[in-house]
Amino acid sequence: MRKAFKYRLYPTREQGEALDGQLGEACRLYNAALQERRDSWRMAGKCLNYYDQANQLKEIRAAGDLGLANYSACQDVLRRVDKTFQAFFRRVKAGKNAGFPRFKARRRFDSYTFPAYGDGCKLRDDGKLYTQGVGVLKVKLHRSVAGQIKTVTLKRECGRWYVCFSVEVPIPEPLPAAGAITGIDVGLESFAVLSDGSVIENPRHYRKAQATLRRAQRKVARRKKGSHRRGKAVHCLQRVHFHIRNQRSDFHHQVSRRLVNTYDLIAVEDLNIKGLARSKWKGIPKSVNDAGWGGFLDKVSYKAEWAGRTLVKVNPNGTSQRCPCGAAVPKVLSQRWHQCLACGMSVSRDHSSALELLRLGLSLHALTPTLVGVA
Repeated sequence: MRKAFKYRLYPTREQGEALDGQLGEACRLYNAALQERRDSWRMAGKCLNYYDQANQLKEIRAAGDLGLANYSACQDVLRRVDKTFQAFFRRVKAGKNAGFPRFKARRRFDSYTFPAYGDGCKLRDDGKLYTQGVGVLKVKLHRSVAGQIKTVTLKRECGRWYVCFSVEVPIPEPLPAAGAITGIDVGLESFAVLSDGSVIENPRHYRKAQATLRRAQRKVARRKKGSHRRGKAVHCLQRVHFHIRNQRSDFHHQVSRRLVNTYDLIAVEDLNIKGLARSKWKGIPKSVNDAGWGGFLDKVSYKAEWAGRTLVKVNPNGTSQRCPCGAAVPKVLSQRWHQCLACGMSVSRDHSSALELLRLGLSLHALTPTLVGVA
């Protein structure tokens, strides 16, 4: 099983320039490979593959036309181009809006990879990282790298450098049975409501940071395009967004871990999150993206798989319009309270939906649909 570890790098000024140079060469190789594929198809009607382009690397490097130090890293850039075209052809065959592969601007090409650990990049015993073409880099190892390192990626983010280790680790032992099950109804007023009635508050990280973002965006707008000061202002703006993203991710990790440790079965809605994020209702897209339901459900999914828990995705249609007893209780969006005349249940709308999700999840999982507190 693969796992990723990410650490901050502290290059010197000379090392930072060397890293930027290596990244620029990787970007130049990517664009050249893309241009070669386009020209080959336009002029000869031939579609090149990875091997056609990789066979030219030795000659190109021998002629001094490529400054990327590591040969395997060059191959990985060509594999990235090949994957881009494979994804393009796959979307064409599926009848989707394909989007032809585009050239990468240097400021938007932010990483390159050493696909074989020890070949041009290695973590030394003293905790520093040796990188071919750059030298020995200081790394902030805030936790140990557990497992066998397979690949190493150097990444530029918000003007800072990071190293990402892809590590092979053994599959963990399943957690002992917790003896509890739950349904989760995600929302915007509160982040989530569980079938036992507990509420997880919505932190609204983006909304809270809007004043800081506004100031950073104004600073960028006042700077002259192409100037060094504008670049510094852009980095400040990127760091604000980076901080918000980290806050959101940390919140998702904490909540998902707590849920997986507590419950054996978790029933969630199979939402069309992209559709909700494109809603024309005022304020809805911003709130949906701020909550980050997709990232949260992904974290619950893989954590549940590692822990031996069961995650059931339920069709969300009508879950707020039915009572867990089976009776229809139609409500408009502004009605936030559920009152069932058939069984007498009187709970919040989100609590009722969570109970209905749990009932449907149990039926899909072929378990006895017995709910505590549902008449």
